[in-house]
Amino acid sequence: MSIVDLAQTYRQPLSVDAAISALGGGAVALAGGTWIMRAPLRDEDIDRIFVSLAKIPALHLISVDAGRLKLGALVTHHALAAAVVSLPEMAALAQAAGHSANPAIRRTATIGGNICTQGFAAADLVPACVALGASVAVQSAAGASTLPIEDYMRTRASRPEDEILCTISVPRRPGRSAHARGLLRQAGEYPVANVSVYLELDKHGMIATLRIAVGAVEALPKRWRSLEQALTGQPLKTPLVADLVQSLTDEFTPRDGIDAPGWYRLRILPRLVEQAFGDVAAQMEGAG
Repeated sequence: MSIVDLAQTYRQPLSVDAAISALGGGAVALAGGTWIMRAPLRDEDIDRIFVSLAKIPALHLISVDAGRLKLGALVTHHALAAAVVSLPEMAALAQAAGHSANPAIRRTATIGGNICTQGFAAADLVPACVALGASVAVQSAAGASTLPIEDYMRTRASRPEDEILCTISVPRRPGRSAHARGLLRQAGEYPVANVSVYLELDKHGMIATLRIAVGAVEALPKRWRSLEQALTGQPLKTPLVADLVQSLTDEFTPRDGIDAPGWYRLRILPRLVEQAFGDVAAQMEGAG
């Protein structure tokens, strides 16, 4: 590729406004680039104009205060895991970021890319963000707005082509969380199913607040609301968890893929939920 060709296909703006101006007309935003890197393996055309966001300082920021964790969209998995490892309620996010793919990918892949990439059903960070009640701030030529990550994911395919996801905001709450991944092998691959759990107990030790998000099973991550309702009011170590999970899996329409068939994704869900609940219980025992 010549220098002229490179200038026509790759742009590197220095601000969000400049990036928005560069998008459109088929141009696409580029974050860590790990998904694009594997495009030829998926037989996808990469003859496109890429707008790199890497040189925009605001997209790399991480801030934590008493009420909220705020992440720029270009924060890498590695940096995210390091930033939240000491925040007990963010364990699901720390685990999702710290165990996704492999160390090389974690140092390059970004939270914004994990959220925005279409066709990537096995993202680890999205279910964790859903379970923790995250919201996203987006900006386009039409203006800026903030919306729950669940709403963003539902509308992702139809959002403006010049829109950029700028920040992810995660509320800090008094509960605990965990993330469990189902793999066909032990490391270096995407999960065939994953589960993130956030919960709070009342003064009697019963589950008072519960959010369960399932990823990789369907094309988009999904709250498991029927299981949330069934377990709310129950003790954390209820022996009914496995039975309830098994009885409620028909809430999902699992996808078949080259990594695993749909039936297998459903089969491992009970184990993943039990694993996540057991992790939360161990955290609470350790803190108590």
